[in-house]
Amino acid sequence: MVIQVMEMDLFTGLQQETLKRKTPLAARMRPMTLDEIVGQGSIIGKGKLLRRAIEADQLGSLIFFGPPGTGKTSLAFCIAQATKAHFVKINAVTSGVAELRQVVKEADDQLGHYQRGTILFIDEIHRFNKAQQDALLPAVEEGRIVLIGATTENPYFSVNSALLSRSRLFRLEPLAEEEIIALLERALQDRERGLGMYRVQVSPEALKHLAEKAGGDARIALNGLELAVLSTPPDRQGIRRIDLRTSEESIQEKAVLYDKTGDQHYDVISAFIKSMRGSDPDAALHYLARMLQAGEDPRFIARRLIIHAAEDVGLADPMALVVAQSAAHGLEQVGLPEGRLLLAEAALYIACAPKSNSVVLGIDRAWADVKDGNYGPVPAHLRGAGYQGAKALGHGEGYLYPHNYTGHYIEQEYLPRELKDAKYFEPSQLGKDIGVVRKNNEK
Repeated sequence: MVIQVMEMDLFTGLQQETLKRKTPLAARMRPMTLDEIVGQGSIIGKGKLLRRAIEADQLGSLIFFGPPGTGKTSLAFCIAQATKAHFVKINAVTSGVAELRQVVKEADDQLGHYQRGTILFIDEIHRFNKAQQDALLPAVEEGRIVLIGATTENPYFSVNSALLSRSRLFRLEPLAEEEIIALLERALQDRERGLGMYRVQVSPEALKHLAEKAGGDARIALNGLELAVLSTPPDRQGIRRIDLRTSEESIQEKAVLYDKTGDQHYDVISAFIKSMRGSDPDAALHYLARMLQAGEDPRFIARRLIIHAAEDVGLADPMALVVAQSAAHGLEQVGLPEGRLLLAEAALYIACAPKSNSVVLGIDRAWADVKDGNYGPVPAHLRGAGYQGAKALGHGEGYLYPHNYTGHYIEQEYLPRELKDAKYFEPSQLGKDIGVVRKNNEK
């Protein structure tokens, strides 16, 4: 009987060791403590609010959001190790309301029998529909569970307001290249969880390439390193030598993070417009390429180019609007991928053009006056006199035809009497804005 138990223990140990070896490096290297976490110092650095709450075991509900591979799940796991609470992890993709209710019931049992709180970690919480999120509310509100949600999406778009109001939000940023290199070096040295059992030499260029191509995602970098090591045979000295070429073959290109209905959509188009407004053609091309590669509707981009040409270039260079309109029209004819050239030309023209916002300021001022009811009757001399009886009403009487005067200009009042001192258009003194209207400069 004892022999049988020993055989079972041996079998279980071998099974666990086999599973461990098949587990991806990124999962094996998951940090066990807060001090092992690389990056995110702004939220878990020494003395920061979240770290103090974890160390004092006084957590409220939390939502971590940020790009993949930034440590959301790792941070939740470290909290589980640091806290005395019962820790439950579920994935929103595979879980439903029934499982949530079972978790809440178990949390009540833990609290009632052992005076022990429960932390519920929900990965990809944005996948829960409104009904599933609502099912959590009573338990979260009453403190029966502490919720930790993780999402790659902006929670303001994907998590209902009731849960948001009961949680603290923490944004995790992509890791810097030097932080990813530090993780890779740690994995190469770790004999228990990492690749330290192999004799490996990785060139600095290869490490740098892995860190660059990961785009802030530690998981991609670690798994790329593992593939490079395992697929490289040792040389005569028993050393696996990883050079730049090997690392280039081993790491996948990072997918462009872009959600066409969420914050990435708004953030990237905002950065695109602000880059053109700020006369940075390189940044404008970067964000344009980012949107197109992510599958953004090119017609949406074309519309924004037209608007921007009028709003931020305006009369400083009216050709910007013509170029933007031509690009939009040409895009309909040629489509993608060639259409990217038309959009790029328009974006570069706008970015390099002189800037003036006199158009948008002018129409907005006039719009506000009209909306507020600040207008009067059209002056009699400007009213239409082309229909029967109009002259008898005095329409058009006293109108001065500008082309009959020197310079095709003559001073007369055009605004309603109530607005005779109003000034909506203010030339920027750039491009066609210069001296557009002499009367405006004389007011």
